[in-house]
Amino acid sequence: MPELEDELETYKAIKEACLRYLMRREHSLQELQQKVGAKGFLRQAITPVLDELIEQGLQSNERFAESYARSRVHKGFGPLRIQAELQQRGAGDCCFEMAVEDIAGSWQNLLEQVYSKKYAIGKALDIKEKVKRSRFLQQRGFSAEMVQHLFKTLSQ
Repeated sequence: MPELEDELETYKAIKEACLRYLMRREHSLQELQQKVGAKGFLRQAITPVLDELIEQGLQSNERFAESYARSRVHKGFGPLRIQAELQQRGAGDCCFEMAVEDIAGSWQNLLEQVYSKKYAIGKALDIKEKVKRSRFLQQRGFSAEMVQHLFKTLSQ
């Protein structure tokens, strides 16, 4: 009987910890497992709680991916970077295209916004400066093809 009570107490403590994290912001399943596991709970005790939270709709990797992508798009990051970051957080298979459509319209529009915020448009660029700007945009997560398209558009 005491073992059952201990299991119930552990279950409640895990659920409480998960709900506290989820009240602050959306979390991926992997993030919750890591954070709750860091509190000293065993993975086999955490899994049933997370399964219940998913079933109840309190945790969703799709919602997390959308929320995370929105915040990254607002900060001017591109699709490659956002995808890689979602992959690291265990939600790489989720779609996040709606975030950019709602905020900027398209990835190319977002790229143009990021570029014009950082650099003045209009003056001719030498190769060295073009490479420097390209590298900046690629580090932000925009593909080389998108950056090349941007420079073609700007040179017209």
